[in-house]
Amino acid sequence: MNSPGFITLVTTPTFARHSSAPWTLLAEQGAGPVRPYDDAVLPRDELLERISGADALISGMDPITAQVMDAAPRLKVIAKHGVGTDTIDLVAARDRGIPVVSAPGSNSRAVAEYTFGLVLDAARGITASHTAVMEGRWPKLFGPELHGRTLGVVGLGRIGSLVAGYAQAFGMRVLAHDPYVPDDTVRAAGAEPAPLDAVLRRADVVTLHLPPGDQPLLDAARLAVVKPGAVLVNAARGGLVDDTALAEALHSGQLAAAALDAFAVEPLPAHHPLRTAPRLTLTSHMAACTPEANHAMGLMIAEDILRVLNGESPHHAAG
Repeated sequence: MNSPGFITLVTTPTFARHSSAPWTLLAEQGAGPVRPYDDAVLPRDELLERISGADALISGMDPITAQVMDAAPRLKVIAKHGVGTDTIDLVAARDRGIPVVSAPGSNSRAVAEYTFGLVLDAARGITASHTAVMEGRWPKLFGPELHGRTLGVVGLGRIGSLVAGYAQAFGMRVLAHDPYVPDDTVRAAGAEPAPLDAVLRRADVVTLHLPPGDQPLLDAARLAVVKPGAVLVNAARGGLVDDTALAEALHSGQLAAAALDAFAVEPLPAHHPLRTAPRLTLTSHMAACTPEANHAMGLMIAEDILRVLNGESPHHAAG
């Protein structure tokens, strides 16, 4: 058994929800996991209070800022229960000598499968029909077949590549934009490389698979470039799309439909403009929620936490 007495604070309710293995590993190796709540993110004030005694932190979507780190004099490692580390101030962590780890690849298939489910839902109005039937109506909603249509993949990493493969199985052509992926690699994935605006103009369905920047990738000007009547899917990060501009594009008919699993503010506020937009499917940031991904993700970060606590280098350092 490794050195006892470490405390791992868990602030995300989804950590190891479908697998006891990560909890058992941390406990048996003396890293004492503590989970304050079963079904809620730890409130900010309580996070600042509880983290003061933590040696390790496992976070989800809660912002881990310099203030949080300064409230934790014992903190030796921060683990993101997921892939994207945009919720963690990596510069502040580096300045304080605190390694940040994540679980790259652990949820790729889960998110890719869910993304294609959203593509089908948005194109054919599956959720819209369900809602109508539950309300006592019986509409016949028409939507395009995917065969012969063009999918635009923005971001051809692990998830985007899987989605491109699913699209090809449906008989779709695939355009891809990713400035960090060589054209030869894009072609090897069965896709045609293209600039972003060309993807937006030509694709019947656009799906996003990249981290957010300082500004929305798809603002009002970029949404105006999208092929009229196209479908937009975002199961990556909410900050990629200007929500108000997206709502307007749906109201005007510029977009035929959209499906989103990620939002700039979560949970979605009561009076958010997307709540009244037509032909829109909204889900609660659950694309990665499969037992398989949950098991793999939990073990990856638990193992890296233990490496850091034992003075070793992590396998999956971020930043």
